[in-house]
Parts: sequence; structure tokens; C-alpha cells
Amino acid sequence: MKSVTLDWGLIGCGDISRKRVAPALRDLPNCNLVGVSRANFELAESFAKEFGARKPYQHWQDLIADKEIDAVYVATPVHLHAEQTIAAAEAGKHIVCEKPMAMNVAECDRMIAACVANRVKLGIAYYRHFYPAITRIKEIIAAGEIGQPVIAQISAFEWFDPERSNPRHWLIEKEQSGGGPMFDFGCHRIEVLLNILGPIIHTAGILNTVVFDRQVEDTGVAVFQFERGCCATLSISHAARESQDTLDIFGSLGSIHVASLNEGTVRVKTSTEERIEELPPAPNFHQPLIDDFAQAILDQKDPQVTGATGRDVAIIEAEIYRSPHASGKVTQPTGSS
Repeated sequence: MKSVTLDWGLIGCGDISRKRVAPALRDLPNCNLVGVSRANFELAESFAKEFGARKPYQHWQDLIADKEIDAVYVATPVHLHAEQTIAAAEAGKHIVCEKPMAMNVAECDRMIAACVANRVKLGIAYYRHFYPAITRIKEIIAAGEIGQPVIAQISAFEWFDPERSNPRHWLIEKEQSGGGPMFDFGCHRIEVLLNILGPIIHTAGILNTVVFDRQVEDTGVAVFQFERGCCATLSISHAARESQDTLDIFGSLGSIHVASLNEGTVRVKTSTEERIEELPPAPNFHQPLIDDFAQAILDQKDPQVTGATGRDVAIIEAEIYRSPHASGKVTQPTGSS
């Protein structure tokens, strides 16, 4: 392996790859984007040319067989994550896999085992782990500024009603996505809560199709109790017209409020003051995560967000979808263990 840069292959050239992943792999000094794969070879060729990759592939199997490539980024629908990650590990590649990690916990276990057996690293794309606002919130809580955390609340709403011709329609097709918005972007917020507040010991969920007639929930609420004693609620929806991306933490001595996690303005209220801290994320949300992973491989250490992180989130997701209050047409993700 190169001592200065990591040579990458990108599996999947969709929306996230174009907006964030490929630009990060192209621009980071410790990364070199070598190859990309997409089933439509003409689109793979144009994507490779756009982002300076020398090797377009039609078949992802050919990409992972390329001996020049050190690591792969898996940016495909969720039902493909386990197969592609395991195959990449067996080919000796380090892997960053998009979230959610897999369709269920059993797939997560197989992915982790394959990476351990082949001595490669596995990271999961929970990029909010690297938001300065999240790091600062952990510092504020650790310093005792708001006392003991009591209640946390997250709301994540985005109107999403894609036509069948929309390339992102797979997100509401259960066999490909594993679940609806609780599975897709609820997982990001679960990782945020685990990162800030620690292990979750009790989980319950309510999931339903409130507005749309589809295979997966369009709205849901999850309730958590943490090992440290505090509780949290996570509300998600594809059906609420007003977008939300909030985080509020109420403690015994004060509170923390973030009106938009993707913007990073943190309002802190204590018994003596109320202040605003501006802590915006990187312009490319994925770049710090990919930078950390690449540097970890080059330095022969573990990245900050590992397969274990993805598995922890998957366990909580499985509990939500198993809840007896998950109603309507909604069932737990396909094959959940």
C-alpha cells in the first residue's frame, strides 16, 4: 500500500456519490480516485471523466478485482451492501459503506466477520459523527454546564414522494431499502444520540403510513432510554411538508438547542447565561469522515466510525421495527434478526 495516499474505487455513481463522495475522494490529499463502477457503462465513463478517475467499470466485481485499488466506497442501495462489502473484503480492500449499514443485524455481522478475517478495515458513512456541533455538545455535557441530561428530542422531516421513474424511488421499495425514513435517515440520528448520550438499553417505536400508500412507513416515532438514565424521542417523516432537522437536549441545570444539525448553530441555556455558538459542518459533509478513514488506514489504526458503530445502530433499528406498536402496513425490515 502507498505510504501517502489511498487509491480508491467507488461502487455506485448516484446522487450522494456525485454531490459528496466523489468530490471528497478527488480532492482529499490522502485519497486518489482511481476507478468507478455503474451498471450503465456510458454513465460510468462520463462520471469517471467528470471526477478524474482513470478506470470506469460496468461491473463492480471487476472494480474490486483491480489490484491498484486499496479501498472501496460502497454507495449502492442497502440490499447490496452486504454482498459488495463482503466481496470487497475478500478481495483485500478496505471499505467505507453507506448507511444504513445493511438490511439487518445478521448482515452486519457477516460484513464485520469478513473484514476481520481478511484483515481490512470497515467504516460506515455516519458523517454527522464529525460535525463540530456534535463534538461541542459532548464537551458541554461533559463539563456539566447543563447538569444531568434528562430528555433529548430529535425531529427529522423531509417531504419525499418520488415518482416511480425517480432514481431514488428505491428508497421506498422495501426489498431494496429495508425500511422507510426511520431506516434511511433515522439511522443517522440514532448514531448522533448514541455518540452524545451513550448506550441505549430500551427502545420502542410507532411506525405508520399516514399520508402515502407505499411499502414502508412514511412517519414514525421512536423512544429510547439510555444506560445513563435519560430518555429521548426521535420523530421522522416523509409526509410532513415543513422540513425539520432539530436536536434539543434538556438537562437538570440547562439545555442545548440546535435548530438545524446541518447548519450547526448551537444555543446553550444555563442558569447564568444564554449564548450562541456557530459550529458549521464542513461544506462537503462526507469529507471529514472519508479523510479520517483514509488517514486511519495509512496510519494503521482504526477509523472513528467502524462497522461496530453501524451494527449498534442496526440493533436499535431492529428493535424499533419489532415494536408491537409498529402498525398499518409496516413490518420489520426484510430478514431482520
